[in-house]
Amino acid sequence: MAHVDHGKTTLVDAMLRATGVFRAHQQVVERVLDSDDQERERGITILAKAASVTWNGTRINLVDTPGHADFGGEVERALTMVDGVLLLVDAAEGPLPQTRYVLSKALAQRLPAVVVVNKVDRGDARPDEVLDEIYELFLDLGAEDDDIEFPIVSTVARDGKAVSGIGHPGPDDDLTPLFEAILETVPPPGGDPEGPLQALVTNLDASDYLGRLAIGRVVRGTLRRGDQVALLDEEVDEGQNPLSRRLTNLQGFEGVSRADVDERVAGDLFVIAGFPEVEIGDTLADASQPEALPRLSVDEPVLRMTFGVNTSPMSGKVGKFVTSRQLKERLDREVLGNVSIRVAPTDSPDVIEVAGRGELQLAVLIENMRRESYELQVSRPEVIIKTINDKRHEPLERGVVDVPDEHVGTVTQALAPRKGRVTDLRPGDPGRTVVTFEAPARGLIGFRGMVLTATRGTALLHTHHAGWMPWAGELPHRQGGAMLADRTGAATGYALDNLQARGELFVGPGEAVYEGMVVGESAKPGDMVVNAVREKQKTNIRTHSHDEGIKLAPPRVHTLETAIEWIAEDELVEVTPDAIRIRKRTLSEQDRRRLSRKTG
Repeated sequence: MAHVDHGKTTLVDAMLRATGVFRAHQQVVERVLDSDDQERERGITILAKAASVTWNGTRINLVDTPGHADFGGEVERALTMVDGVLLLVDAAEGPLPQTRYVLSKALAQRLPAVVVVNKVDRGDARPDEVLDEIYELFLDLGAEDDDIEFPIVSTVARDGKAVSGIGHPGPDDDLTPLFEAILETVPPPGGDPEGPLQALVTNLDASDYLGRLAIGRVVRGTLRRGDQVALLDEEVDEGQNPLSRRLTNLQGFEGVSRADVDERVAGDLFVIAGFPEVEIGDTLADASQPEALPRLSVDEPVLRMTFGVNTSPMSGKVGKFVTSRQLKERLDREVLGNVSIRVAPTDSPDVIEVAGRGELQLAVLIENMRRESYELQVSRPEVIIKTINDKRHEPLERGVVDVPDEHVGTVTQALAPRKGRVTDLRPGDPGRTVVTFEAPARGLIGFRGMVLTATRGTALLHTHHAGWMPWAGELPHRQGGAMLADRTGAATGYALDNLQARGELFVGPGEAVYEGMVVGESAKPGDMVVNAVREKQKTNIRTHSHDEGIKLAPPRVHTLETAIEWIAEDELVEVTPDAIRIRKRTLSEQDRRRLSRKTG
C-alpha cells in the first residue's frame, strides 16, 4: 500500500516474475494486475486485487490496493484479508497524504509493516531523509514501540532489485531481501485449521457460467469442496436456521489466475460459487455451529450526485440501456461489489441519488456505464451535510500540491476564495515547492482542473478526507454564464464565428445541438440564449468585408470530470456512449422563464 504512483503494482509485477509465476518466454504486459481498461488508461489502480506466489516453499498471498483516496473503500476491504503490509514510499517524494491515510488504517488494525523505499535509482532520491519522515509519520499516528521496529528494504521495483536497509541495489541483486523481510515480519495466519469454519467475504465477482462469486479469506477452520456451509449476514437468532448449502465450486489464487482446489485452510484466499444471496461482509461458517465474524465497516461517502434517465432530444440514438429500470439494476449491481458507494431513491422514479468518496470515483463509475452502452444524465456533485451539536458540518479535505516555485502564488490565490487555508509551505525538489492546505470539500470541486491548467500541467495534487468542519457559507462558482442554443440543428461556422467574440465555445461546426443545450461559456455572468445554427444569407453583394474567411478558435472539449465540475445547479451533464454534452435541466426557454417567475 502507498500513495499514488509510488510503484505498488510495479512491485507486485516484480514479485510475480521473481517467483516464476510467468513462463520464461511469456509475453506479459506491464502492471499485470491493472486489468481494467480505465486502470490501464489512467495509470492508476481502482480495484484491490489478489495474487499468490510461492517463495522457498512458503505460499505468500498478495493484495494490491489503490493509491487514490477516492478508492479508500478498496484499501479498507483489503486490510481485512491480510496479516501484514508492505508500506511503499517513493525515495524522492517521501510520505504523502495517502501514505498517511493507508498507514493509519493499518496501524488501527495492528498490522506489522515492512517499509519499502522504492525508486532509489532516481536522480533526486533522498532515501535517508525519507526514512526520517517515515519514522515521524509513524510517531505522528500514535504507533506503539513494536510498530516502529520495522525492517527497511530499498528497491528499484521496475528492475526487480532490492537490498536490505538504505542503499542502492547492485547489478546482481534480486528481490530476496524483500521476501526474507516478509517471512520474518509478517506472522503466519493465526486461525486454527482444525476449528469450526469461519470465512469472511470481502469482495464479489460475477461469472457468465457460475453466477455470483464470493471472494474472501478463511479466518478459522478449513473450507472444503462438498462440505455443508452456512451463510450468515448478521448474528444468528436463537432457534433460526441460517441459509445452508453444499459447496460444489471452490477456487484459489495461483499467481494472477484462479484454479480449482479441494480445500482452503485458515489464512488462504478463496473464490466460491453457489450462493447468489451473498454480499460483502457476510460470513461463511460451519453449518453445525455457525458463528458470524464482525461485519466489514468502511468510511462514509462525502459527495453525492443524481443519476437520471436521459431526457434530451438525442436520447436513445446510440445507447442500448436507456430506461430507469436498467439504470437502477446497473447501480444496484455496482453497490454489491463496491462497499464505499451508496444508492438512494429520490422523489422522481427516473432519478437515483448516488453517494461516493470523491469526484474521481463517481467519474470512473459513470465512464464504466458509458462504455457499457448506458445513457444517463448526471447532476453537479454536492457534499453530504452532517449535524454535529445541532450545527451544520461539511467534509474537510487535506491536500498537498507540489508545484514549480513560480506557481505557488497561483495556488494560494486560488485557495483563498474557496475558503482554503495553507497549513505548510516547504521546499521540495529543486525549483519546486510543496504546499499543504485544508479546505472544504465543496471548494475543491473543479480545483484540480483549474490548478493543472494554471500551472500548464506541472502541478501534482493529492487530497484526502480529514474529518468535518462547520459549514463555510457560500462559495464562488464559475465566472461566466452559459450560452444556450435556442433551436435544434447542426451548428454552422457562420453562427459560431459571431458567437466566439462573446465567450468560449464548446461545440464546433457541424455538431448537433438542441434547444437548452449549452454551446459555450459567455464572458459575462448570466445565461445567454443564442442561435448556433444560423446560416449566412445568400445575396448578390460581393464585397471584401462580406466574404472574409471564417477563423474559428478550437472549441473547449469537456471530459467527463471537467463537465461535472463546470455545471451549475440548474444544469446536467448528458452522457452517451459517443458524446458528453452539457444542458439545462429545463430545456425550453419559455419553461425556464415560467419556473424562474414561480421561484422568484
